[in-house]
Amino acid sequence: MNPRKAFSEARSDLTGIANHVAYGHDRYILTRNGQDLVAMISMDDLRLLEALEDQLDIETAKKIDADIKKRGTVSWKDAQKELGL
Repeated sequence: MNPRKAFSEARSDLTGIANHVAYGHDRYILTRNGQDLVAMISMDDLRLLEALEDQLDIETAKKIDADIKKRGTVSWKDAQKELGL
């Protein structure tokens, strides 16, 4: 479970929280008015998240490319006409 801390509490212990995140690989959720607002994660976790996002982007681009090869493209003039622009 990820510890939660209010911003008001976290402000006074930011160094301690950062050390737990960086070296203990904990994740902290910072809250405001009792609502989850942001998460603090380690750089390793951020790199992993970014790599996953990159992989999803590549898969999406491949699907789009395959669709273009299958169906072709539409000219800008035709797109404007179809969209009523």
